[in-house]
Amino acid sequence: MKAKVVWDNDLTFTGTTDSGYKTVMDGNGQAISPMESVLIAAGSCSSIDVVDILKKGRFDISHCECELVAERAENPPRVFTKIIACYKVKGEGLSEKAVARAVQLSAEKYCSVMLMLAGNVEIETRFEIL
Repeated sequence: MKAKVVWDNDLTFTGTTDSGYKTVMDGNGQAISPMESVLIAAGSCSSIDVVDILKKGRFDISHCECELVAERAENPPRVFTKIIACYKVKGEGLSEKAVARAVQLSAEKYCSVMLMLAGNVEIETRFEIL
């Protein structure tokens, strides 16, 4: 995997992946910030796992969202100290056991982003079946 980040102006940068996708990030609030992108990456990565695990369990998933709240250190570097990820899942025949298992497997075994943060960031997961 490769990527390139190019300075556009002020504190705005465009990142391009080797697959050709682009994203703009900014340090002055003109676009998503790098730390916001890490938070979204954690939620996206783990949500992909949750949906995939439930689909493989033959559940008919119709909705999945992940609301994230991050706490950051007061002083630089203002790293994440805690992330709370709350998954809201909707589908036919979903059980508490199945959703809890999918969330746990994602956070503890499959989600590359969360696993990279583990050990440095307290990660708490919750879920709700809609």
